[in-house]
Amino acid sequence: MRVLAAMSGGVDSAVAAARLRDAGHEVTGVHLALAAKPATMREGARGCCSVEDSRDARRCADVLDIPFYVWDLAARFRDDVVEPFVAEYAAGRTPNPCLRCNEKIKFSAVLERARALGFDAVGTGHYARLADGVLRRAVDPDKDQSYVLGVLRPDQLAGAVFPLGDSPKGEVRAEAAARGLVVADKPDSHDICFIPSGDTRGFLADRIDEAPGVMVDPSGAVVGAHRGVQEFTVGQRHGLGLRRPAPDGRPRYVLGLEPVSRTVRVGPVEELDVTGLTGTSPVWLVDPPREALDCVVQVRAHGGLAPATVRVVGDGVEVALGEPLRGVAPGQAAVFYRPDVDGDVVLGSATIAATSR
Repeated sequence: MRVLAAMSGGVDSAVAAARLRDAGHEVTGVHLALAAKPATMREGARGCCSVEDSRDARRCADVLDIPFYVWDLAARFRDDVVEPFVAEYAAGRTPNPCLRCNEKIKFSAVLERARALGFDAVGTGHYARLADGVLRRAVDPDKDQSYVLGVLRPDQLAGAVFPLGDSPKGEVRAEAAARGLVVADKPDSHDICFIPSGDTRGFLADRIDEAPGVMVDPSGAVVGAHRGVQEFTVGQRHGLGLRRPAPDGRPRYVLGLEPVSRTVRVGPVEELDVTGLTGTSPVWLVDPPREALDCVVQVRAHGGLAPATVRVVGDGVEVALGEPLRGVAPGQAAVFYRPDVDGDVVLGSATIAATSR
């Protein structure tokens, strides 16, 4: 099989490429240049799109003795990931750009180009298992990335290969060292790759005009002011800028964002509990359920799991939670897993549009 190995310049994608080569596939490495103006060097463990990362990917390809190319997808990445990310925050939602990068870039733009060039699949360093179209959690629960892959359609998964799903991270690093790959001890990237400073608020402030408004408590009383709803996300506790404590002295959290009225609702932590949600743009890896489907839903990349019942309603879904979840933000993904002994199997996903108590 001819496989295009997406090599970010990190340890995971390098070992994935090595395993694909050892499995007898005809492997070509490609680094995706996604930043319009890549920084010369990484900032600690942040980001994954710097000149340094491109060079590390090339050095690993040289050690593996596979062809290597750099594809400039900065314009596509800007249009399909960065600009929607900004628009979602401006609309009071909390997007996950990693999901959209997988959906729109790695397994859309890259896969389309790979197939046009005669490749059979795209291989990545994601921690997930895939066999016969069935997407499952990785064996390493701390590194599992099935959640951020749960938005992929069956035809996209048909062109994907994930060689690391059966391995713990420590084993992958040890293998990289044994192979002489310079990235064996390289820190993992964190946060959002196109905001290497980690300052999401500052990034958004440069792209969204200030729209000052008020912060209100559950009674409707004004307790503070803000410069724009894009500075907040549901569940946030720190950085609210409130000078007056709650009457009971307890901390306040962001409960909801209303961009039209420029209102940020804040209150006690128990007000974050939700028992239901609605979702749009569902993607199913199984036949869409005609009746209520019992499952386990995950609403964040790490944590946020609860038993649930999903119903298809029109073009969307309604999800009733078996137990409350906190800090569920519209704009994030809800990924559905089987509820039985095979609970690591992904059934489908949807984008959270609204929540209910």
